[in-house]
Amino acid sequence: MIRLKNIIFITALFLSFIGQGIKLFACTSAIISADLNPYGRPILWKHRDTSTKDNKVEYVEGKDGQFSYVALYNAADMGLSEAWMGMNDAGFAVMNTASYNIKDDKVPAKKMDKEGYVMTKALRSCRTVDDFAHLLDTLPRPMGVEANFGVIDAYGNGAYFETNNHSFIRYDLKDAPDGMLVRTNYSHSGRPKEGYGYVREANAECLLTPFAEKREITPELLTENISRTFYHDGKKKDFTFTGERSLLDDDFIPRYKSTATIAIEGCKPLAPGEIIDPELVKKQYIMWTGIGYPPVSRIRAVRCDKDGVDEGLRGTLPNGHSRLGDEAVKKRGEVFTSKGKKMYIDLSKLYNESGTGYAQKAIEENHQTYLNEIDLRDGNDSATGDKSNQ
Repeated sequence: MIRLKNIIFITALFLSFIGQGIKLFACTSAIISADLNPYGRPILWKHRDTSTKDNKVEYVEGKDGQFSYVALYNAADMGLSEAWMGMNDAGFAVMNTASYNIKDDKVPAKKMDKEGYVMTKALRSCRTVDDFAHLLDTLPRPMGVEANFGVIDAYGNGAYFETNNHSFIRYDLKDAPDGMLVRTNYSHSGRPKEGYGYVREANAECLLTPFAEKREITPELLTENISRTFYHDGKKKDFTFTGERSLLDDDFIPRYKSTATIAIEGCKPLAPGEIIDPELVKKQYIMWTGIGYPPVSRIRAVRCDKDGVDEGLRGTLPNGHSRLGDEAVKKRGEVFTSKGKKMYIDLSKLYNESGTGYAQKAIEENHQTYLNEIDLRDGNDSATGDKSNQ
């Protein structure tokens, strides 16, 4: 397990940026090998943090030889031009986290933040991890990105591509000694002691490692446990069930700006050279999706099909808002209070002794959703569910 160094330095640096009013886009993410999932399927997970609080999920039909895909979008993106995580009918899935320590040029800010466009191109054209590497190799320079792109494919391959305007460094899942890769908002190949998310990366690794050792990492663990747990590795303390009513929103995985938790679970890896059938992808791939504010979000199983996106996730409301997203954002407003420029969490609204907290009720409902959808995918005989949150 990677252990945090220089916590005090990084935290102080982060707070200094907040004090200057600089907006930071963040995320916590992981790629999990099929060997660590009891169902034998790789997982791509992203806990999204952004100032854009409203999200939606939509299906895009492939045209002119392009692949069809489903993806997460900002609510205001009426043209569906910037995908922030998604999967296509060739079994390729992609997401990103912003990085803040690998840009090595003076490309102005107005020409940056093109990650959503890159991922849209990838969903339209890529079948494999190697295809994504080729796409990055061939994009015009400067690419307008500073990010860690995470991808998986139907052959069980996975990788992070730590990417700046002109180049990238690839980290393959097969080379990870413990079968998983975690990234937040710095690149491992970038400048040391720069970037953000060192504590959140340590949080995720600490929470995931016991399950990795037992090969019990599931999408439900990621969306219902990791995205709803207020563990802080720098303080070596889990605040989740402390009942604190005014806890500073600082370096937890779930944050005020957290807007989605999504775990894309692929198929059992195909043999090299085996043909990828879109019908297999439609049945086997599930994009387990919670939007709005992850600790209170309701999970829906999204499939790569024109009827595969739940109505509550789609941007059917005014300004492209989604019903489930608006419901979660409304509850978020009851959980947080502001004092100056800082936000404070009322954990008693999420978890309480009677089990009626927003997070507790959502976890209970979502567990049944997982059981039902796994039944549909694998058949009743193999649907045992994930008990990690009980």
